[in-house]
Amino acid sequence: MASGSIACYCSARRWISRGHPRLWYARWILPIERKRRKNSAIGTIRSPAGEASWAPPVERFRLGEVPADALNANVEGRQPMGALQGFGRLWQKTYGVRLAGVDVTPVQVIDEWKHHFGEFWPAGNYFMAPVEKINPGDVALLNLATVGSGGPVLSTGVRVIYADDESFTFMNPQGHMFAGWITFSSYEREGATVAQIQVLIRTSDPAWELSMRLVGFRREDAFWHATLRNLARHFGVPDGQVWQKNTLVDSKLQWSKWTNIRHNAAMLSFLRQIPIASRRLSRRHERAVAAHAGEPAPGSAETAREQGGVASDPADESRNEAA
Repeated sequence: MASGSIACYCSARRWISRGHPRLWYARWILPIERKRRKNSAIGTIRSPAGEASWAPPVERFRLGEVPADALNANVEGRQPMGALQGFGRLWQKTYGVRLAGVDVTPVQVIDEWKHHFGEFWPAGNYFMAPVEKINPGDVALLNLATVGSGGPVLSTGVRVIYADDESFTFMNPQGHMFAGWITFSSYEREGATVAQIQVLIRTSDPAWELSMRLVGFRREDAFWHATLRNLARHFGVPDGQVWQKNTLVDSKLQWSKWTNIRHNAAMLSFLRQIPIASRRLSRRHERAVAAHAGEPAPGSAETAREQGGVASDPADESRNEAA
């Protein structure tokens, strides 16, 4: 009997440690939602939606088809990571914008957000979902700009663990900059509809913690501010004012999780792009040498005609290399 109890206890611990979405929703997200709805005078507190709103728990991320020109790395086969598995300090951050002066309901806001999610992101960042509209269980590939257009790309992903008419929540895989959840929601407050983003996160490993403290958190805040301003403009609010609230939930670092660094998506993404960058530099050097010598550059139309072929397209080369 004792051995059976121990086995059940260990099984439950493994289940919780893997970040089962319903347990984490009940522990972290639901109390926050209750407080928000109470403060916004919505009235009665509604319980989470039915089974259709929840994604089934999974051991690993499984990614569907992605564009051929995308950098596809650090998603397939990765385990989901809740805040319990992260390394850094635990933060709750809330960003919001009032859609004042427009007749739009929270349900309409979320419906548009689900259909055009990546279109509201700052330029140079790409959200590649398997279907047009966000649904529970979807796994999306992210290609994020790191140092501006043309620089190295960070490849990671998210999984939709919950989605209803007024909110949806993502969970991150191993290696992502954050371990935790991010919830997008909309509600009515003081006669206006509010669009809100709320994160409950730790950085994944020591390298991410250092980089986020130096510049990353400022860039992350600017990213979501820009996203909400773009969303507000989409609904006819050209000068939407984004507000932000930060709460440090736990200031301790979880040093037992330092080994997460072996999955660091930034390091692995950059290592994967080194051969691509080397080939591009080599081609540019060959073309510069050929131009200096007065000869047709390799891959040019002149060289193709001499060889009886077709000139190569640099854009196609880049897409093939990334794939």
